[in-house]
Amino acid sequence: MFWKILGIIVLVWLAFAVFGAVIKGLFAIAVAGAIVFGLYWLFKAVTGKENRDLTKL
Repeated sequence: MFWKILGIIVLVWLAFAVFGAVIKGLFAIAVAGAIVFGLYWLFKAVTGKENRDLTKL
């Protein structure tokens, strides 16, 4: 019985470790995407084109 409980605890711990690493990686990608999108908006706002609609890519 002790080994079953210990095995479950280890499996739950490993699942949280993997899940945390995946979330950390996705967060970094999301931040990078937001920066690139913000820079794109800034470029579109600074350029002297007539079309100032920033909602359309």
